[in-house]
This record gives sequence, structure tokens and C-alpha cells, in this order.
Amino acid sequence: MLSNRQDLIELREAYSASIKLQTRKILVCAGTGCVAGGSLDIHDELIRLIEERGIKCSVELEKDPHDETIGVKKSGCHGFCEMGPLVRIEPEGILYTKVKLSDCEDIVNQTIVEGKVVDRLVYKVEGKPYIRQEDIPFYAKQHRVVLEHCGHIDATSILEYIAIGGYEAFEKALFEMEPVEIVNEVEESALRGRGGGGFPTGRKWRQVLNQKEPVHYVVCNGDEGDPGAFMDRSIMEGDPHRMLEGMMIAGIATGSHEGYIYVRAEYPMAVSRLENAIKQAREIGLLGKNILGSGFDFDFHINKGAGAFVCGEGSALTASIEGKRGMPRVKPPRTVEKGLFEKPTVLNNVETYANVPKIITKGAAWYKSIGPEKSPGTKAFALTGNIQNTGLIEVPMGTTLREIIFDIGGGMKGDKPFKAVQIGGPSGGCLITPNLDLPLDFDSLKQVGAMIGSGGLVVMDESTCMVEVARFFMNFTQNESCGKCVPCREGTKRMLEILERIVAGNGKEGDVELLLDLADTISSTALCGLGKTAAMPVVSTIKSFRDEYDAHIIDKKCPAGQCKKLITYVIDPELCKGCSKCARNCPVEAISGEIKSPFTIDTSKCIKCGACLENCNFGAVKEV
Repeated sequence: MLSNRQDLIELREAYSASIKLQTRKILVCAGTGCVAGGSLDIHDELIRLIEERGIKCSVELEKDPHDETIGVKKSGCHGFCEMGPLVRIEPEGILYTKVKLSDCEDIVNQTIVEGKVVDRLVYKVEGKPYIRQEDIPFYAKQHRVVLEHCGHIDATSILEYIAIGGYEAFEKALFEMEPVEIVNEVEESALRGRGGGGFPTGRKWRQVLNQKEPVHYVVCNGDEGDPGAFMDRSIMEGDPHRMLEGMMIAGIATGSHEGYIYVRAEYPMAVSRLENAIKQAREIGLLGKNILGSGFDFDFHINKGAGAFVCGEGSALTASIEGKRGMPRVKPPRTVEKGLFEKPTVLNNVETYANVPKIITKGAAWYKSIGPEKSPGTKAFALTGNIQNTGLIEVPMGTTLREIIFDIGGGMKGDKPFKAVQIGGPSGGCLITPNLDLPLDFDSLKQVGAMIGSGGLVVMDESTCMVEVARFFMNFTQNESCGKCVPCREGTKRMLEILERIVAGNGKEGDVELLLDLADTISSTALCGLGKTAAMPVVSTIKSFRDEYDAHIIDKKCPAGQCKKLITYVIDPELCKGCSKCARNCPVEAISGEIKSPFTIDTSKCIKCGACLENCNFGAVKEV
């Protein structure tokens, strides 16, 4: 149990020396994606094989003097999800991709024992091998601040976190800085909220600090409801102490003594890692009463959400923590004035808090040296969709879409033409080819009708129907509406009905204008941010792809060939051999003909299931 500052310093020095005695470390990705691919079995098998060969193996960091060992660690997400399960070997920085259980023996025999590289496991581009992780194009253009420890340390060990400088910022804030000095530093850094709104973090903290009410709270939004987004989940899984440290610093800065973490129950590993981290911090004396003899008290509570997207909104989130239905309330008062339990509350998301420790240790000037002046720092993105390299990335604010998609992401799958990228999830908009050189920051995106949101990037190629994309996001938003205000509850329902009619081939002239009219009304009158931004995917797709809407409505065609109801199947008589396989597999008997003669499809009976297309061996069935 640490009783004072010197105890923490000595512990850090002792374990920092211990970690240096681990001559080689094997870091097995234990993020959700790699775990699903069997990485935990790989971790256990590597330990078994190393011990079988009589090599000293260490799973936990040892404090006492010991001989050089091999450290085998469960790390957080490495980010390169497309290539998982991933195994990193240090100090060489070797990254093995798509590792299987059967590969473990070669990793131990060739790399650990003989010091050789297993060539088949390294990442290659057009035959060129990239042995070191940092040399792989996916990583080379990234700048990791928040994610710097993910994939490089044991995600379950507070001792390893302390050994690499963890809780140093908390220590500095606790013993060397006054609350107002901490707030000044964060405000000077120009850190803006990474949850999507981009509100200045320091300004929010100052507003809470200045409240006369004696009881204040610190709350973390770990709900992350955007489809395809997993940045916050990866931080909570891969470096939970960093987020906790940021919240503890916020507690000192704003006179708060309790922190609440709101995390979705669908993130069981994140919940488990957070619970473990909090338990470790309590046991060691970094949480509880009179921390390090300073007189400062602080502790955490974890609240599991039921997956309601609306609970990402501040007032709905605090209501849910209180045990009430998660519904936004009218503002003012705002959360900084009356938040959790009607008390002044600091509410930021996971990534925002994870930025704070570095700002405190390295200073605001260092942080502002990264990215543009008004949106400094880095941003983590979940890169998904029709792209070569999907995964978790972190880049300086102001990085262009072109750099992200073509340099880091490796370009489009199958070399298909780029069509659009959905940014900001259900609250965001579509960006197209002319936007590829647009710097990704809060202000630049606002000018083109989009927003960073929490950081989801869904890349689409020519095979994507943009009307269907709008329908998908509207369906999501409508399902997630809390129903409190009429514009969002009813307006999104009407918009969804129109979009469903259009993709079903029943669109009519005037539908697009009606969609835009409804969008304007909803965004102007909805109660909360979910409603105000609900129509953005629809508006942005209409703006950039009006021709696709017209094709669906007027021509009754889907240019991308994705809307089943708008596809017509015909049989090319020149190619048809009269084998009857298509007719035999048609569930509604819409195909007729005679053996060895061309068959025909009765379009009035056809349900457009595609069975004929799938079963034709001669390519005679066509989509028109």
C-alpha cells in the first residue's frame, strides 16, 4: 500500500528496472477482435512451449531482483484488425500477422530461440515484407498519443503501467499544481471533446470548478453507440489506467471526489478490464481516502448501459446512471451546472480523458504542436468498409481523407473506385472525391455539412447504394429515438417510410423535396443532439448523389444494383443452354421453357430472390 509520494516514485523506479530485465517480450493482442480469432489460446500455447524448452518465462512483472526473462503479455488492441490475430516481438519490433495456434512452435523455435524471423507470418505488400511493425504503411503515418501503449504493455497490469510512467501526471497534479493551474493547462492545450461535439475541455472543467455547490462529479461516457466505432472500447480494453488517470486529474481540477464510468454492457471485456484496473488502483493505494497522504479522496463507480444510442447524450446518460429512463432534458441548466444527481458535473468521453495525462506531463505547448491551431492533438478513428486495411488508427488532427484511405488504409478493396466515406456515424455525413484533400478537424468538416463524431469512418466503393446507406442510418436513428420529442419521434419515422418506399421501387416525384423539408424541421426543433443531427446522412447523400435518388424514383433503377426490388432478371437466349436448372431452383415457378431451348422469366411472378443468377452455370441470367 502506497502511503506517500515517495512510495510511488520508488515503486516506479523498481518496476522500471524490472521491465528492462525482460530481454524479450511477446505481446499477444488481447483486444476483442483478436480474442475472437483465438489469441488467448495462442498466448497460453506460447507460454507452454517456452516453459517446455526450459526458458524462464514471466507473465507478471516481478519486483524482486531476478534473472533475465521472456515476458509473455496480453496486450491491448494493436489496431491492425484486418490482419489479426497479431503477435509482436520486442525488442526487435517484429509483428506477426494472422497467427494460428499451429504457428506458435515456429515463433518459439525460430524467433525466440534462434533469433530468426518467420517469413510467412510477416506482413507483405506486393511481395515486399515488412518485418518491423513501425515500418508497415498502416502504422508509418500514424501518430499515437492516446493509443501509444495499446499493443505495447500488459493491459491487465497496473505495475507495468506505473513502470512506463503511469500515474506520473496524477502525481504531478496532486502535489505540484493547484486545481486552477490544471484547468489552465488543459484550457491552454486547446483540447476539444473527442466524443463528437468538439467543445473545449478546459472551458467545461472551469465551469464546474467555478460552481459554488460543494459536491461535484466526474463522469466518463464510454457508451460509444455509433455503428462501426470501437475507439473507446479499445482504449478501455488496452490501456484502462490511462483513462482512469485522466478522470482522477479531472477530479483534482474540479473538486470532485467520485468518478462514474458509463460503459455499454455489450463491451464485457472493457468492463472486466476497467473493474480489474480500479481494483488494482484501490489495492495499491491510488484510490480511496487520503491518496498518497495528500488529503485527496477519489473513487470510481461503473455503470453498465443497455445499449441505447440516446444515452450518449449528456443529460440522458446522467439520467440512466441515476436509475431513470435515459431521456434528454431541456437545457439550460447544462450538465456543468446540474448534471449527475443535480450536481455540477464534468462529462467527457474516454478518448478525451486519455489525452489528459500527457498534457499534464509534457505541457500544453507540446500538445498544440500536433495538428492545426484550433483543433490540436490527434484523433483515433475506426477505419472500416470497402478498404484494404481495416482497423483502429490514430492520426494528427488535420490529416486528409486521402492519406487515411490510400496511405494508411491501403486503398480500396479490389482496386474499385472510391465513392464516399461516411464519417460521424448516424449523426455525420458523406464525404466524396472532391473532399479527399479536406483536413479532418472539427471546423473544416462543419463547413461541408459533416462532423467527426466519435470517429467512425466507413469507406464505400461504387457497389454501394447511397440511398440504402441513408435508409440504414435513418432506420438506426429511428429505432434509437427515445420518443420524448415529437420532431424526432415522428419526423424520423416519416423519413424512414419515404426512404423505404424509394428503395422498394415505389418512390414518387416530390419525395426528395419532402425529405429535405422534414430534415430541416427535425434539425431545427428536436430536443437533443440525436434528433438535431438525425437527418444529416440523408441530407448529405441527397446533396452529393441526387442522381441516385432520381434513378430510384423516376427510372425505377438502382445504379449500384443493390436494391433487390429494383432489379429485373432476364435470360440471355444467346447464352442459355436450356438446362432448366434456373427453373428447378425458382421458388415461385416464374421461369419456364423447354429443355435445350432458351428459358424465359415472367417478371410479374419474379420475387427477385436471385436464385436463378446463383444457379446458372453459363452466365445467361442477367441483372438489368
